[in-house]
Amino acid sequence: MDVATLLARALLYVLAPLWLVVGFLDYACHRQQRIEATAGLHESNLHLLMLAELGAGVIVALFLELNAIALALLLLACVAHEFTVLRDLSYAQSRRRIPWFEQWVHGLQQAVPWVAFAALVLLHWPQALALVGLGDAPADWRLRLKSEPLPASYIVAFLGAGAIAVVAPFLSEWRRCRRRARARTLMAH
Repeated sequence: MDVATLLARALLYVLAPLWLVVGFLDYACHRQQRIEATAGLHESNLHLLMLAELGAGVIVALFLELNAIALALLLLACVAHEFTVLRDLSYAQSRRRIPWFEQWVHGLQQAVPWVAFAALVLLHWPQALALVGLGDAPADWRLRLKSEPLPASYIVAFLGAGAIAVVAPFLSEWRRCRRRARARTLMAH
């Protein structure tokens, strides 16, 4: 097995599932900390924003040809996520205690997208160079579906697991936080 195949498999079968696991662990930490009673709806909104930022990157990586424009979109998703993480952590730290385990989970959540991006850059090096005006290949700025799509079974399994392990729990967290915020508003009036 060549290095590129090994790296691609590590992305699909190690890093991507790890991202789902740490996403669920983060939700579990928030649930245990009862963020609806502390940082509340604003923090939960930031969690959904981060999920959307990286979710867009996941859709790009799963379905689009990884050329210059796709790599630029992935970089944009990682940078946007990083800024939202900073907002989230500064907001949350001022309103609740963040235990060591949750901090460790956050570290993984920050690292995994960048490691995945770096691996995709290595796998698509000519277009990564072209993105910054280097190399021999011209930058391909066309958004298009993969010429060799990932197996449908993988896509269905990954997206299904993501919906169950990450999206549904964070939507549940948001509903709890919204319900608590509404109750506070009613009590204030």
